[in-house]
Amino acid sequence: RENYVLRRAVTGTRRQHSALVGDSPALAALRASVTRVAAVDSTVLLQGESGTGKELVARELHALSARSAGPFVPVNCAAVSPELIESELFGHARGAFTGATRAREGLFHYAQGGTLFLDEVAELPQPIQAALLRAIEDLSIRPVGSEQLVPLNLRIMAASNRRLADEVAAGRFRKDLYFRLQVVELALPPLREHKADIPALVQHFMEQLAPALGVAPLQISAQEMDYLAQYNWPGNVRELRNLIERSLILGSLNVSALYPGEAPRAPQPSSASTLDLATLEKQHILSVLDSVQGDKTRAAELLGVSRRTLERRVAEWGHGSQEFGR
Repeated sequence: RENYVLRRAVTGTRRQHSALVGDSPALAALRASVTRVAAVDSTVLLQGESGTGKELVARELHALSARSAGPFVPVNCAAVSPELIESELFGHARGAFTGATRAREGLFHYAQGGTLFLDEVAELPQPIQAALLRAIEDLSIRPVGSEQLVPLNLRIMAASNRRLADEVAAGRFRKDLYFRLQVVELALPPLREHKADIPALVQHFMEQLAPALGVAPLQISAQEMDYLAQYNWPGNVRELRNLIERSLILGSLNVSALYPGEAPRAPQPSSASTLDLATLEKQHILSVLDSVQGDKTRAAELLGVSRRTLERRVAEWGHGSQEFGR
């Protein structure tokens, strides 16, 4: 196992850094955990808010494992109807139910030799939770309507954006299945807890998305980056990626989209205590204008003043229509 870990640490470094972007203590700890957990074949439970990258981490664990040559089969348990989930997972025999005109292999079958990733596992109905527990314990499955047991050779990973311990306490999730899935548990931090990684993530998404969209990367100013750091990102890394993709398509980073109905707070200069009110007002108004690429109508809405008042202020400071002309 030690030789395996060292070999993977050398050969998988570039892949790890491309998948788990950031150098904050939270991301460094997560990368170290992924390296260690990938070396074993135990069941893994990934917990974290929506958009924190649970499937990304699961794919990284698979790619760094001894099963990397096998398939990685993701299943969104919330997207499959309760009536079909048993057949989708375990397969069914011909004639097992109305409409089953032929036998069909389930997703467990297609994950043989690799990894089965059960996303949103808390959404599984309790009868299916019992069947999943039996499959993990016996390392075999029984397709619906069949008497034949099919042996399993795969690794199971599960993920949830709700704390499974709370679901167990509420009686919605089986305690015994929770303990089976929780052999190794990894908690993924929300983006608001590692905002230091935002510049690296923005750069990563620019490099990843711009060529695919056929556009040039955007130049993000320090002030715009500061606005990104102020935001709490309820959608986490997925929300940031979507913002960068949308901005690349539109050709500008409109941070005002993150602050509907209000202007983002301007970063405070270190010498703010020595500045008079008029200077602070000027800095704030100009920063809002800059954040909306000079759109006076949008800036006036964010500032809560009329466009005419805004134009008068800008004219007083000698900023003509060539700079802020819309």
